[in-house]
Amino acid sequence: MDDGWIALFDGSSTAALRGYGGEGVPSSWVVEDGLLHALPGAGVDLITRDTFLDFELEFEWRVSPGGNSGVLYRVVENDAPSWSSGAEYQVLDDALHPDGRDPRTAAAALYALIAPNADKRLKPVGAFNAGRIVVSDGRVEHWLNGSPVLAYEWGGAEIRALVEDSKFRDMPGFMAAGEGAVAIQHHGEEAWFSRIRIRLLT
Repeated sequence: MDDGWIALFDGSSTAALRGYGGEGVPSSWVVEDGLLHALPGAGVDLITRDTFLDFELEFEWRVSPGGNSGVLYRVVENDAPSWSSGAEYQVLDDALHPDGRDPRTAAAALYALIAPNADKRLKPVGAFNAGRIVVSDGRVEHWLNGSPVLAYEWGGAEIRALVEDSKFRDMPGFMAAGEGAVAIQHHGEEAWFSRIRIRLLT
């Protein structure tokens, strides 16, 4: 711990993480050259062993050409996928992945719900982007490369209306929890993460 920061991945240890629905880190993830690497092909999401209420989460990410992943928060582990309960910060190659055509599913979006603003600065494939998620007293912010790109109120009327008009409408557990785990999505394509850390906010 450093100034309140807790390392979720420090370049070597995965002790804070495990496979969604399991105990150890699945073989679809490896640590190499100080990076957490999602291997191509079928895989399992990673999830934190701890749950969090209000927090500041920082991480660095990159994807392969056409790659897709995500960082989810306030995830409640059950028999359904992590995205059926947690909100998702989209991780994406906007240029080559079809999701990049819709701002609501582009990089740094609140996946399928809220697009990042037009000032978003996304680095090219192969370079690392800096992601940041802040959840504090009901307000949620997504940041990309040092700048805020969207904000919303957790459980507010606006977000509930967006959910009701989305593919999540028939998932009663979606964005329903006030506390949950952080999950790193394995979407089948290669993705790399580094310097994942979290700080609790009171």
